[in-house]
Amino acid sequence: QVQLVESGGGLVQAGGSLRLSCVVSGRPFSAYVMGWFRQAPGKEREFVGAITRSGGTTYFADSVKGRFTISRDNAKNTVYLQMNSLEPEDTAVYYCAMDPTNWSSASDAAEYSYWGQGTQVTVSA
Repeated sequence: QVQLVESGGGLVQAGGSLRLSCVVSGRPFSAYVMGWFRQAPGKEREFVGAITRSGGTTYFADSVKGRFTISRDNAKNTVYLQMNSLEPEDTAVYYCAMDPTNWSSASDAAEYSYWGQGTQVTVSA
């Protein structure tokens, strides 16, 4: 059984930072591309970023580029989302996801096979 468990969300002031973690079990973690998505109230789920199997390449949405980074530790079956210079517009539930069909579809939520339960990030003005 595949499980993705996010942690690290919380309440932070604008300009602050948070690091989210996502621990994966039930699959050989290093074999999968990992993605991060978010969903704000009343909005559709949107792509945040993704990382290749080795961690050598990352890809981000324009809205977070330069502020967010993604890394992974394949020995710990964990992917991280470091969020800096947070803005109130970043408030959302953040989800990690695994196994898009291929790297070219890494920004498409429909292409992912497995999802975590989400962790709430709230940024106050």
